[in-house]
This record gives sequence, structure tokens and C-alpha cells, in this order.
Amino acid sequence: MVQEQGGFTVRFARRAAGLTQAELAAEVGVSRQTIISIERGDYAPSVYLALGIARKLNATVEELFGAGTQEDEQ
Repeated sequence: MVQEQGGFTVRFARRAAGLTQAELAAEVGVSRQTIISIERGDYAPSVYLALGIARKLNATVEELFGAGTQEDEQ
């Protein structure tokens, strides 16, 4: 599932950046529960939120939430 991959990538990038869920949430203006839901794959963020998360984690939206390769999509 694409969102599960995205959630895992967000969690990995957040930890690599040395941020807690609460710190990332505060930086992008959402609740900690929203970050938890994104990381679990239960919530797909809006484009605006995905951009904010990507900027804070020094990544692109595609890196964090991308669908993978074309081969994966077939």
C-alpha cells in the first residue's frame, strides 16, 4: 500500500532529523495525533501539509509520499 510506504518514510526521515512527533507537529502546525496517523498510514495529508512536512524533513513530497516505480504501479 502506497500510504504505508509513505508513513514509514516519514517516520524514518523524522527520526533521522532528530525530531519527535510532537516537535514535527508543532513545526507544521498540526497535532501530534495527525503525525502519528500519517506515520501509521491512516491519514493521507493534504498537498499543503505534505509540502510542509517535506520541507521540515529536508526531503521532497515524492520521496516521502511517492508511489514508487512504474513497475510497482502495474
